[in-house]
Amino acid sequence: MKILILNGPNLNFLGKREIGIYGKRDYEELKIFLKKSAKNFDLEIEIYQSNHEGYLIDKIQEEYSKFDGFIINPGALTHYSIALYDAIKSVNKPFVEVHLSNIHSREEFRKNSITAGACIGQISGFGFNSYKLGLIALKDYIIEL
Repeated sequence: MKILILNGPNLNFLGKREIGIYGKRDYEELKIFLKKSAKNFDLEIEIYQSNHEGYLIDKIQEEYSKFDGFIINPGALTHYSIALYDAIKSVNKPFVEVHLSNIHSREEFRKNSITAGACIGQISGFGFNSYKLGLIALKDYIIEL
């Protein structure tokens, strides 16, 4: 089973920005964690990050047929990107939205996710483990299809 993991704006700055919220581990450590998790779950993954909304949309549209499902952390795009929502809906593949922090316990604007409505589910608040839980949920969902 092949999964594409998409990371949006500022995820590349993990370990540098808002350490009290996102922790000290950096983006390279996240990628290592994801590769180990995928191996444990017998999944093949590709990881992609962009600070640009259009690049994420292009990646989804250009590569959706190569993957069985997607994990997405849209970052700030979560809260306003109808274009990303439309891209997720357009490819007819399962997506799980993940967030490192609990977006529902933060600023009011972060509690609303535009993109979650296009996904089969959302997992937030568990740090790197949000991704691991997302992989488990996505794999089970695809198997049950």
